[in-house]
Amino acid sequence: MFKTIIISAFGAGLVVAAALSAVQAFTTEPLIFHAETFESAEPATAEAVPHEHATSEPHAHDATPAAATDAAAHEHDSDEWGPADGFERSAYTFLANLLMGVGVSAVLLGLMSVRGGAINARTGVLWGVAGFFAAALLPSLGLTPELPGTPAGALEARQVWWLGTAAASAIGIALIVFSQSWLLKAAGLVIGVMPHVIGAPVPPSLEAAYPAVLAAEFATASLVVSALLWAGSGVAAGWLYQRLSRTA
Repeated sequence: MFKTIIISAFGAGLVVAAALSAVQAFTTEPLIFHAETFESAEPATAEAVPHEHATSEPHAHDATPAAATDAAAHEHDSDEWGPADGFERSAYTFLANLLMGVGVSAVLLGLMSVRGGAINARTGVLWGVAGFFAAALLPSLGLTPELPGTPAGALEARQVWWLGTAAASAIGIALIVFSQSWLLKAAGLVIGVMPHVIGAPVPPSLEAAYPAVLAAEFATASLVVSALLWAGSGVAAGWLYQRLSRTA
């Protein structure tokens, strides 16, 4: 069984990675490129202000250290490594999607195996949809997918909140779907809602360099991609597992 799960997860990961990469090329990637143009234009605007101030104020040289620090920071940011546009960026995107596809497929197959019952494309898509709700849709109510240059709270706090929300959502969905007691179903609803009552980390500012409509489009596109990741992994992994089990 373990060997079948691994082979099925890898095969499903390949299929999902190809589908995700194709969809992202027309949805999220153009939005990221667009947002990066606003992010890269922001330092130039910020550096232009001290020069204008220096011509009008006699003591503008007092602000030189701060301006120099900002310029150094921008220079440091521009030196950070990133994949080059074109084939290299597409290759890294495909690799990342492959790792996510294999990981999600393995998790879904492992959970279906523990739960018991038939493992096929139908059960796979049901588990995939549940995983999408727990790991993507419900956490996005507090932390929406972010474009480059988006103001955000501390990374550690956001990671802790996301992990806690995903875990609480998974437990809540499991209790609601699988438990026979209405008391346990109500407990599952409370557990799932609790992270949102606590609230996600608040960003220091709500202002972004890019238009608000761009953020809305990216959030929607990201959720569509996440739904494809989870549902597609469930379908492909369940179908491959069923086929491999028959031939074993």
